[in-house]
Amino acid sequence: MFLRLKAHLGYWLARRLFHWSWFVRQPRGWHWLEGQFARMANLGDVGAQSFYGHILTFRGVGLGAREEGVRLLRLAALAGDGKAAYQVGVISLAGTPGKAPDAAEAARWWRMAAKAGHPLAEHKLKALEPGSH
Repeated sequence: MFLRLKAHLGYWLARRLFHWSWFVRQPRGWHWLEGQFARMANLGDVGAQSFYGHILTFRGVGLGAREEGVRLLRLAALAGDGKAAYQVGVISLAGTPGKAPDAAEAARWWRMAAKAGHPLAEHKLKALEPGSH
C-alpha cells in the first residue's frame, strides 16, 4: 500500500516537473522522470501507459524504446484510452520496421479510438474508405 502511494505521488510530481524544460534537459532529472513514468505504467495505470508510451514512441532513443512505447500504447488502447488507440492506428498505417503498413489494423484501432471519443478517429476512418481520396 505504501509503495503504491509513493508511486502515485512520484508520478504526480513527475507530470508537473515534465513541463519545466530546464528540469527535463538535466540528465539526472530526465532519468528520475522516466523512472516515475515507467513505474506507474508497469503498475498498470492506463494514463501512465498512454503518456509514457507516447514519450517512448516519439522521443525514445533506439528501436527498443520505440517498441516499448508501442507496447504501452497498445495496452492503454485496449484499456479504453482513445488517444493511445488513435496513435496505434497511425503507427499501424505507417508500418514499422519488419511490419508492413496495415490499413485493416489501423481501422480497427481507429474504431476503438472513435468509440472512446477521440475527435480525429472518425476522419481517419472515412479517409480509409474507397473513393475518399
